[in-house]
Amino acid sequence: MSLQIIVHYSLHFLAPMLIAYWYARKNFWKVYWVMLATMLVDLDHLLAEPMFDPNRCSINFHPLHSYWAIGVYFIIVILPYEKWGWAWWWRPIGIGLLLHMFTDFQDYYLWNYLL
Repeated sequence: MSLQIIVHYSLHFLAPMLIAYWYARKNFWKVYWVMLATMLVDLDHLLAEPMFDPNRCSINFHPLHSYWAIGVYFIIVILPYEKWGWAWWWRPIGIGLLLHMFTDFQDYYLWNYLL
């Protein structure tokens, strides 16, 4: 198994676990599952032809991986949702989506250009 695959899936599964533990120990499992659910953002890959291309960066190619979408994900993280009475799961969704975008970004640029 290549190091790239190990890093990619560690960022998808282990990093959310560590973040959930750090962010909300009391609600660790809830936060972890919410963050894992953000991987559904990859459903936009179904719109691409071909669906997967190792020589294509997902960032700004797929609609839910666009710079605009990433901006929305960032806003979700920084909004004062407690003050506004929003549900607790908004921030973990934003964190999970940003982590997903970082994972896809590093998966392309790190392995194709830096290593």
